[in-house]
Amino acid sequence: MVSKTFGSAVYGVDAKTITVEVDVAQGQKFFLTGLPDNAIKESQHRIESAIKSLHYFFPRTKVVVNLAPADIRKEGSSYDLPIALCILLASGQIETEVLEKYVIMGELSLDGQLRPIKGVLPISIQSRKENFKGFILPKANAREAAIVNNLEIIGVDTLEEAIAFVEGKKEIAPLVVDTREVFQSKLNSYDADFKDVQGQENIKRALEIAAAGGHNAIMIGPPGAGKTMLAKRLPSILPPLTLNEALETTKIHSVAGKVGTDAALLTNRPFRSPHHTISDVALVGGGGNPQPGEISLSHNGVLFLDELPEFKRTVLEVMRQPMEERRVTISRAKVSIDYPANFMLVASMNPCPCGYYNHPEKECVCGPGIVQRYLSKVSGPLLDRIDLHVEVVPVSFDQMTTLRKNESSSEIRERVVKARELQSERFKNQKDIYCNAMMPSNMVKEICVINDAGRLLLKTAMERLGLSARAYDRILKVSRTIADLATSPEIKIEHLAEAIQYRSLDREGWAG
Repeated sequence: MVSKTFGSAVYGVDAKTITVEVDVAQGQKFFLTGLPDNAIKESQHRIESAIKSLHYFFPRTKVVVNLAPADIRKEGSSYDLPIALCILLASGQIETEVLEKYVIMGELSLDGQLRPIKGVLPISIQSRKENFKGFILPKANAREAAIVNNLEIIGVDTLEEAIAFVEGKKEIAPLVVDTREVFQSKLNSYDADFKDVQGQENIKRALEIAAAGGHNAIMIGPPGAGKTMLAKRLPSILPPLTLNEALETTKIHSVAGKVGTDAALLTNRPFRSPHHTISDVALVGGGGNPQPGEISLSHNGVLFLDELPEFKRTVLEVMRQPMEERRVTISRAKVSIDYPANFMLVASMNPCPCGYYNHPEKECVCGPGIVQRYLSKVSGPLLDRIDLHVEVVPVSFDQMTTLRKNESSSEIRERVVKARELQSERFKNQKDIYCNAMMPSNMVKEICVINDAGRLLLKTAMERLGLSARAYDRILKVSRTIADLATSPEIKIEHLAEAIQYRSLDREGWAG
């Protein structure tokens, strides 16, 4: 007898429906076809133990399991549950007519318990697209799947519970989640807030500009000056996620298995801070079984690289193309996978190996040429993609102990949102351009127009400070953002002057 149900395979951030077929006939041995990986091949032993634990029997005749389409490689242990149910139906141990109406996924333990799986959200979305009645899966993943409306989400804890449901012996109410209510209830609930930061007003201002225009930023300063603390608070002043952005971000984290069992939807912008020992594959994604990397996990959020020169050169260089194209393409012999990677890069670094170059009080002990050699670990092409270079100085004792009330993140965010609204109106007819940082060079000339006084100031700055040619467009983009924060329709000379000071690493002789 042949039985059939449906599972799903995740490729990139999208799912593809897989047909699970089982034939129990005369003969011997267990056959698994359809390009399964080792995790699926080992499923026979998990399924056999789980079935026996419920006092059913595993057929001792010929059992053929086919995962179609047979020319696409299947990976992971989440096909255990559909295969087990099909074996029980094909061997006549259960009776049901609903298996073909559901997508079924789940990993079995030896005693029949179900373990959580990855990629639940894209599977739910694809199941609804293909008009399946519902999705049967481990209860630990049910909230994540229930984000998708108009699809019955049946969460089960055990194989026994799944059997009882498909046979109609037990009713399980579909889990319903009000997506918009969940989204609104936790929106902008950040633990870190700028009101807790004493001093560093110039850095707060720079990060506000970065948030308002979507600009990449790098902070250069001695140890303990507050670079990491300030970077961690940047997501709290970014514009709130839209529902579409939240779903898109949650899909990526779902594929990587990082959503968690108690969460249904990511409502805050992600903040990823990988260690400097990370490999290039872990950063951009890939591997034998392609998975999203850190730059995709920070999609619609912030990627923070602490101690930037300590990262391997190859790791930093592979970021250059994704930063421009805002996506990562992982190519294999039979498949090419795209992961979105629209993130803000925020980096921090010491000015030298000892950390005290240009320090107001402590003396740098690095020898001649050491500082320049240290800074040259970060390539020019990468710095070219960073708009704001900010020098961070230590906070004085008086600033740390002041009782002055600081601006909260919500107050700063209001200004950022207003500036982004101006940019949304400006780029409403442009495809894939949402903020000033995304402007190509030809658009900069059209939008970032400066008057004669501004041109003279910029010319003088480039000559006297030794600014590089690559700084020109960056200064204009940043000055446009500063003007947006001031709700000014034109770029004034003070906006341009402020933008010029954020090009520290472009100045000739900055590091000797």
